[in-house]
Amino acid sequence: MTSPESLTFRSDVTVELVKSSASDADVLFAARVSTAGEQSLAELSKDPERSKGLINYLMRDRHGSPFEHNSMTFFISAPIFVFREFMRHRVGWSYNEESGRYRELQPVFYVPDTSRKLVQQGRPGKYEFVEGTPSQHAAVSDTLRESYEQAYTAYQKMLAEGVAREVARAALPVGLYSSMYATCNARSLMHFLGLRTQHELAKVPSFPQREIEMVGEKMEAEWARLMPLTHAAYNANGRVAP
Repeated sequence: MTSPESLTFRSDVTVELVKSSASDADVLFAARVSTAGEQSLAELSKDPERSKGLINYLMRDRHGSPFEHNSMTFFISAPIFVFREFMRHRVGWSYNEESGRYRELQPVFYVPDTSRKLVQQGRPGKYEFVEGTPSQHAAVSDTLRESYEQAYTAYQKMLAEGVAREVARAALPVGLYSSMYATCNARSLMHFLGLRTQHELAKVPSFPQREIEMVGEKMEAEWARLMPLTHAAYNANGRVAP
C-alpha cells in the first residue's frame, strides 16, 4: 500500500512540444496554389516576412484552410478534469491518453496554490472569480489532500484484492493527473485558444477554467515561436480563428 507521504501534489501543468512541422511558409504555399499552381512551390524557400501581408489578409477575411497545412504534437500532463474539457475540441485534433485499464495509475493529484481564485460571484453567463481567503485556501488544500489519500488507498486495496485495474480506477477522482499526446494544426489550435484563454486583444470574450487556460498558454508560447507571423496576425485580428 502507498502511504500518504508517498502521494504527490501539484498545482502546475506540463506542456512539451515533442514534434512539429509548422512554419509561416506552410501558410503561404497553401494559399498561393489557388493562383500560382505548381509555381507555389517556390514559396517553400522564400522568406515569409516578405508575405506577412498575405497571412494577415487570410486571417482577417477568414480564409482558414491554408492554416491547416502544418502539425504540432504536444505531450501534456494535467488533471483529468482538464482533459475532459480539452477533448471537447474534436475537429483538427488527435489524442492518445494513458489508460487506467492497462497500467496502475500513479498517485499524483492536483491541489491549487494560493494564486488560484476560489470564489465565484454573479449569475451563470455573467460571473467572475475573486481571491479566496486564507481560511478558504487552507480548507481546499486540506480537504483535497484528505480526499485523495482516501481515494488512492481504496484504489490500492482493490488492486491488492485482485480486482481489475479498469474496475478499481472508479474510486479515483478527476483531480488525478493523467498524460496524453495531442496533435493539432494552427487553425485548430486557434479555435482552442479562442475559447480556452482570456486575452486583452480578443474580440470575443471567453471565460475558461484557469487550469485549462494554463495548458493553453504554454501551447500558445510554443506555437508563437514556430509561426510568429501567423501568431501576430491572430492577435492583430482579435484572436478569432479563421
